[in-house]
Amino acid sequence: MNKYLESLNWRYATKKFDSQKQISEEDLNTLIEAIRLSPSSYGLQPYHIFIIKDIKLREKLKAASWDQSQITDASHLIVFANNTSFDADLIDNYLTNVSDTREIELSNLQPYGDFMKSKLVDLPNKTKEAWAARQTYLALGHLLSAAASLKIDACPMEGFEPEVYNELLGLNDKGLNSSVVATIGYRSAEDDTQHYKKVRQSKELLFTHI
Repeated sequence: MNKYLESLNWRYATKKFDSQKQISEEDLNTLIEAIRLSPSSYGLQPYHIFIIKDIKLREKLKAASWDQSQITDASHLIVFANNTSFDADLIDNYLTNVSDTREIELSNLQPYGDFMKSKLVDLPNKTKEAWAARQTYLALGHLLSAAASLKIDACPMEGFEPEVYNELLGLNDKGLNSSVVATIGYRSAEDDTQHYKKVRQSKELLFTHI
């Protein structure tokens, strides 16, 4: 089997982590770079990611996560926080980055910038927030795949109270909202879930070739 598919078959949503095992700085930096390289709509990356190791903070976040043990037992907690709104600055900052990175005159990028602004800037704030939140899930997917390739366990989690996360992390003042979280580390030998057969729909049910 293809090594990438082997990694995806190996991974599962880890329920119990070995709290004594920690991710190395090298591997953590690889995962961070995988998140950074994730695609997003227009390449705008309308989010911020928090890498949380502080155990006292995680104890507080655990209480807002239905007391799920992964929050504190995993090596790190990753919080994906989407922009709750944005204006033309988001696009202008991106275009400046493109100009600097690719050594393109900023004026040459103006038509593309105007196009993006016409599609995004005047949207209602609720629509902007929902769009930005969807982008965080692309970044989450990259984290899960990268972790699997390194044989690092992960558990994507929606079972938490965003309002409490936002307060504890000071996200409201930053114009951010916690959309999804993931715990990363190494599975405990006592996690029976690792032995379960993976359940997915068959190719015949899931895909239509046209």
